[in-house]
Amino acid sequence: MPLYALGDVEPDIHPDAYVHPDAVVIGNVTLGAESSVWPTAVLRGDDGRIEIGARTSIQDGSIIHTTLRQATIIGDEVTVGHNVHIEASTVGNRVLISSGSVVLNGSEIGEGAIVAAGAVVSPNAVVPPYRMALGVPARVREGYEVPEDRWRYAVESYVARGKRFRAELRRLT
Repeated sequence: MPLYALGDVEPDIHPDAYVHPDAVVIGNVTLGAESSVWPTAVLRGDDGRIEIGARTSIQDGSIIHTTLRQATIIGDEVTVGHNVHIEASTVGNRVLISSGSVVLNGSEIGEGAIVAAGAVVSPNAVVPPYRMALGVPARVREGYEVPEDRWRYAVESYVARGKRFRAELRRLT
C-alpha cells in the first residue's frame, strides 16, 4: 500500500485497519482499528492532521484533505461513500457521507447524520445530530430524523469486507 512520510511525519495506521494497495495515505494521518481505505482514495495530511476513527470506511475515489488552520476529524463507524471530498471538517460518529458529496472547510456533521448523495455542505455549516442534509448547497431536511441504527449495516459490511480483502486479495498481473 502506498504510505508516504512527509518529512518526519508518517501515517499512523492501526494494525487491524485495511488500506487497499491502490489507495494513497500521506503524512499526518491516523487510521483507527478495523477502518478501511479503498482503491483510489487519497488521504493527504500535508497541511494538518487527518484523524479517522475505528470501523470507518473511506470508499473508492474519495479525497480527504485538511488545511493549516483546521484538522479533518472523522469519527468512529462512519461510512464515507464513493467519490466524496471532505476538507478541514469534523464528522461525528455513525455518520453516512453519501456518494459524490462534498463537505467543506469548517463544517460540522453531527452524530448519526446523513449527507445525501451529491450534496455540498457549505463552509462552516452545521448538520445537527440524526438529521439529513441534501442539495446544493445542502439544507437540513425538515421533519426528518435519521433512525439511530441506520448506520449499522454499512459499517458491519465494510469491516467484514476489509477483513476479507486483507486475507484474500492478491494481484494477478
